[in-house]
Amino acid sequence: MSADHVLGGVSQLEGNARKEALKLLDDTLAQLATNDGPSYKAVNVTSVTGQVVAGTLNTFEVELDDGSSKRQCTVKIWTRPWLKKDGTNITIKFAGEDGELDRTW
Repeated sequence: MSADHVLGGVSQLEGNARKEALKLLDDTLAQLATNDGPSYKAVNVTSVTGQVVAGTLNTFEVELDDGSSKRQCTVKIWTRPWLKKDGTNITIKFAGEDGELDRTW
């Protein structure tokens, strides 16, 4: 097992892994909007990391656009696809703000 694929280790995602993570980000933001959450679109992703935990944790440094303003934030998406309920969790922490949005479905 190489150093960049250690269980629990964080690695920068590139190539197809980055493309898959960006699709996950778009799909999860769309799902958030259809539930009770706000509607955001990722417009400038500066970093994508992945971590294998009990499931997969992807962390995005991204600028989100809510239609009226763009803000820099950290988005974390934790997926556990074997769970039929509560298998996806998203947290959004905006730069300079104390609280964070946290939703699970």
